[in-house]
This record gives sequence, C-alpha cells and structure tokens, in this order.
Amino acid sequence: MSHDHEHDRPHEHPASAPVMPDDTGSQALSEALRSSFAIVKIAMALMVLAFFSSGFFTVGPSEKAMILRFGRTVGVGQKALLGAGWHWSFPYPIDEVVKIPITEIQKINSTVGWYFTTPEMELSGAEPPAGMSLDPASDGYAITADRNIIHTRATLYYHIDDPVRFVFDFAAASNTVQNALNNSLLYTAAHFNVDDILTRDVAGFRDAVLQRVSDLTEQEQLGIVIDQCEVQSIPPRQLQTVFSQVTTARENRNKVLNDAHSYENQVLSESGAQASSITNAAAADRARYVESITAESKRFSDLLPQYEINPGLFAQQTLVQAMGPILTNVQDKIFLPERADGKPRELRLMLNREPPQPKSAAQ
Repeated sequence: MSHDHEHDRPHEHPASAPVMPDDTGSQALSEALRSSFAIVKIAMALMVLAFFSSGFFTVGPSEKAMILRFGRTVGVGQKALLGAGWHWSFPYPIDEVVKIPITEIQKINSTVGWYFTTPEMELSGAEPPAGMSLDPASDGYAITADRNIIHTRATLYYHIDDPVRFVFDFAAASNTVQNALNNSLLYTAAHFNVDDILTRDVAGFRDAVLQRVSDLTEQEQLGIVIDQCEVQSIPPRQLQTVFSQVTTARENRNKVLNDAHSYENQVLSESGAQASSITNAAAADRARYVESITAESKRFSDLLPQYEINPGLFAQQTLVQAMGPILTNVQDKIFLPERADGKPRELRLMLNREPPQPKSAAQ
C-alpha cells in the first residue's frame, strides 16, 4: 500500500531547478532577423536621403529654370524663373525641372524650297543626281513673281527673350518658329523676280525674308528675339547651263555698258575741261578789254579840259601826234598849217619824178 500511495502523489519539482533556454537554431534566427531589420532601416534611411538629395540641381549662367509641380509652375510670371546657381526641388514625379537657354543662340533651318539631299552629302560636298526634272515627292522649290522656279533655303538664328511665354504658351514653340521661317521663304520668293533673287538684289531678298519672319513671330508673341537670317538661292540644277548662259550674257552686257559709261565720262570730262578753258580765256579777254576801254575813257576824260581851253591847238597837237606814227615810213613829208586869216592854201605837187640815172661802170 505504501507503494500505491507513492504513485498517487503528484510529482513535485524542486524549487531551485533552472529554466531551460530555446534551442541554438531559434536563437541564431532571432539574431539574424534583428540584424536584417537594422540593415533594412539603414538602407531605407539612405534611400530617403538619396531621394531628397536628388532634388538638388544647378542652373548655368546662360540658363533660366522653372519647377513644375504636378504640371504647374511654382511661382507666377518672372518669379517662376530661377537664376544661375544651386536650387532644390522635390524629385520626379512630384516636381519636374525645365531648363531654358536664354542667351544661347538657337538655330532653325528651312529646306522647304531646297532639293533633296542628306546631311552626309552636305558634309562631304557631294550632290545627288539632278535627274531630268524635279521630283515633287522629295525636291522642294519656290515659285518667283515672274513664274520661275528656284531652290532656296534659309537659316535663322534667335535667342529666347521670354522663357515663360516660349515654354508654356506653346506646345512646341520651336516648331512655330520653323513654320514662320518656311512661310517667310516661300511668301517672299513669290514677290521677287528670279533675277533679283539670284543676282541683282540678293541682300534685298534676304532682308525681306528676315522682315517677314520677324513680323510673324511678333504676331504670335513667341517670346524670342531674331538675331540673323542667312538665305541661299540657286537656279534649278536641270537648267544650270541655261542660267549660266544668261549670266554670261548679262555680264557681257554690263561690261559693254560700263565701257560706254567710262567713255561717256571721259568725253564729258574732256569737254568740261575745254569748256572751262574757253570760258576762262573769254573771261580774261573780257577783263582786259574792259580795262582797256576804261583806260581809254579815262584818258579822253583827262584830255577834255585841254580841248575846252583851246580846241584848235588841241586839234593840231593831236593831229601831229597821230601823223607821226603814220608818216614814219613816208619818203617825203609836207605839212601845211592853216593860214592865220583862215584861208586855204594852194599846194601844187609834181608827182612824176624823173627816175634816177644808172651809174656808169667807171663811176
């Protein structure tokens, strides 16, 4: 019985017995999870830091920048423009940074009136075959005011003056500039004759294209300033020989006209010199003649008092003075003064003189 009572009593642990720990695998797993969570936290912190750090950006000295937050600008008008230096925004897709070159020269090419070619051909200087005629599917051209066909192209240089208007008022402002340049090139060509475009007024045609594209861009208010426009025009390559002949004929005509103008200027110059010489000589003769008449008039004026005192004596003196030079070479001189009584004198002269006798040999 004592044996049964021992089995019926509950099993009692001693009060000093220790608690058994988990097994080694569970402990290692727990430590690994704790380390992993720490690494994940550090990685997430680094990712958050990198995410916000990626919002830093720089704006160059020749640029302006704008921040778009969910598609809308941060700021209004000029306040939305960020100058040169470091800036920060929320990274994409919250914010988007748009940089606009404001001082950089933009370039647009218009080949709407040019024949088909490739950039590689342009760089190498090679020309595609001209063919028998133009291909409307690939070759561009322009029609002039006198209904001729030419090839013309233009290069426009501009810079952005109003970035806000340029970026936000147009879906693609550069395409609008391209369309304005194409329109200006074809429109202006239709108002010029072919000779003016190719030779006579090349600068005038270029200036007209520039004025047209300036007017169109101002009407659209694109926010740009046009700096320069270059235009190149050539005749169709299929008619190059004919245009060369016309150019040669025009040059010959101009040479003949220039020679004629040179001869005209030479003749006019010589005629002008001769006319000036004759005019000067006539003026000199006139001056001498007037001076002579003036001197004679003064001399007669000075003799008038003498004549008034004694007209007869003055007349005799004047006659003697006049007869002296007249009778210088006269062989015989006879002078008959008037008689005191005023009666005329009678003079009888024998004019048939005897001829002189010839001298003998002995004499």
